[in-house]
Amino acid sequence: MKEKLWTTTFVVNMLLNFIFYLVFYLPTVVIGTMAMERYHASASIAGILSGIFIVGGFIARLWAGNNMKRLGAKKLLYIGTLIYFLLTFAYFFVHSVVLLLILRLVHGLGFGIAATASGTLAGAIVPSSRRGEGIGYYALSVTLSSAVGPFLSMFLYRTSGFYSLIWLSALLLFIALVGIFFIHAEKTTDSSNSVDNKVHKKFAWSNYFEKEALPISLIAFLIGISYSSILSFMDAYARNIHLSEAASFFFLVYAITVLLSRPITGRVFDGFGDNFVMYPTYLFFALGLLLIGFAHSGWMLLLAAIFIGLGYGSFSPFGQAIAIRNSEAHRLGITTSTFFGFMDMGVGFGPFILGMFMPLLGYRNLYFASAILALLIAVIYHFVHGRHAKREN
Repeated sequence: MKEKLWTTTFVVNMLLNFIFYLVFYLPTVVIGTMAMERYHASASIAGILSGIFIVGGFIARLWAGNNMKRLGAKKLLYIGTLIYFLLTFAYFFVHSVVLLLILRLVHGLGFGIAATASGTLAGAIVPSSRRGEGIGYYALSVTLSSAVGPFLSMFLYRTSGFYSLIWLSALLLFIALVGIFFIHAEKTTDSSNSVDNKVHKKFAWSNYFEKEALPISLIAFLIGISYSSILSFMDAYARNIHLSEAASFFFLVYAITVLLSRPITGRVFDGFGDNFVMYPTYLFFALGLLLIGFAHSGWMLLLAAIFIGLGYGSFSPFGQAIAIRNSEAHRLGITTSTFFGFMDMGVGFGPFILGMFMPLLGYRNLYFASAILALLIAVIYHFVHGRHAKREN
């Protein structure tokens, strides 16, 4: 008999994570455009306004991972969500680019704490025999937010203005605060057993990074860089090739693909092992990026979305499952923060890294280069994890 997966805590935690990432996308997608229109900010400053939120989130993930065992997942959920909620109102009082940059950095702290607590809780409550399947379902919360968030952000910004996004963000985070009440997190709240909390009083890299999770986290960082070419440049590229209408459905097709494939890929991962899923993931991702680069019609762009869904959409949950597989219970928070911290940094810094090559390559060649990077990632994966996983399975 299968162990129970769909508990109240699991479902509520999924909804909380959906809200955290949806609120991340709502202002982030248009914050650069708003700054250029309202404050006449440069394109480089506009990019920093998006990326600096991720920097704040990364710092917070390290702190949250280090303090997960001491404070517990539920308490950190409250702390992170409360910071996230309260600082959302600060956007109403910021009227300069400098203050906006500071706010974005600090606002990212709330997101980082809340998302790390949610991810750690997911890893703790999912039955070990259904870890790939369970984490796969949980990660749908991120996938759905990545589809709904950009669409909703651009639509509301055009129709109702920037502050409508802030009000919606505040409402969603208030719902999240109420939702935390229904979370039961006994597995991550016991600070009295086995772990000597004194270790956290002295600085050590092991308090912030899980060594065993670094190989797959490096892969996550590189995947994040490659994916940022879609998140940051798709809108401008689609306008350039006159496919804006098709591009508006790109993330919807991406999300539907992940929704339909996740039950299958989760069971395959649990039944046949890491490599059976991960190697095709990189190939599908590369094919999707190639199709974006070659796109001359709407159907090609939407076909690319299917491959991106099978590729990038499958990496996050199964990468997390690999990262936490051998993690000790008291290191689960640090392991989760290591994996998602690296992935977030890839997505956050990707626009800066790829943007340096944009004047030389142009949009199409940028996607071709990102596809090549995806294939190189598959080679790196083989050497840092794949060949070892093959022996284990």
